[in-house]
Amino acid sequence: MEQLHQSIIDAVREAGAIVRSADEDKGIKEKSGHQDLVTRYDGAVQRFLEERLLSLLPEAGFLGEEDAPNHTEREWVFIVDPIDGTTNFIKGIPIVGISVGLAQNGQMEQGVVYNPYTDEMFTARRGHGAFCNGKPISVINNPLADGISFFGTSLYYPELGDRSFAIAKKLFESSLDVRRLGAASLDLCYVAAGRGECYFECSLFPWDYAAGSLILEEAGGIVTDMTGAPLRFDHRCFMAAANTASHQQLLDLIAGCG
Repeated sequence: MEQLHQSIIDAVREAGAIVRSADEDKGIKEKSGHQDLVTRYDGAVQRFLEERLLSLLPEAGFLGEEDAPNHTEREWVFIVDPIDGTTNFIKGIPIVGISVGLAQNGQMEQGVVYNPYTDEMFTARRGHGAFCNGKPISVINNPLADGISFFGTSLYYPELGDRSFAIAKKLFESSLDVRRLGAASLDLCYVAAGRGECYFECSLFPWDYAAGSLILEEAGGIVTDMTGAPLRFDHRCFMAAANTASHQQLLDLIAGCG
């Protein structure tokens, strides 16, 4: 597994070169609406990763954001977001994650998240800790009052907007400050690295959180749905992630917002 892990890291780093090579003509298209955008680079990165990853583990299935699932009933499944933070990518904001998780029978075993602009590579294997560029990382167990809270707006689901901002307002009142990065995989990694205390988002797909959830858990954090139940990787979820000192506070705050 260690050799496979390094090969996945190498593949993700190569995918980062595709992202950095992007020119001004990104081939932008709408998917489900004017806020749900995709570029030709999303597809190019996913095709590259699907081919490379399945060459490393041919018996695996593949679930990516940009195409239909491929044999996701198999024991091993890669779960991939080729460009997490597409709107940032389009606008030239260097907060973008390439996210690859590898699950075995529904449990995440390996996670890699790479920001090709900052050259930060976040990695984890179950039971082996979490790392950024090869150096161990861990959460910092501050309570919410002493920390920064990350959040997402679930912008593909306008009906969740009011609740998202109501929770964010409570976090703004309860913590030092709030941040919205626009890339869920990096939100999770930033909490894992002690750059913030918690992260929530009302609706995420498995490719958004597969890799980052393992990285945060291996860094000593807690990742659940809004009720405190374990995450699943076969449907959308409400994400509540934090260090151990803040997680129950986050759940209580979310519950108080209805």
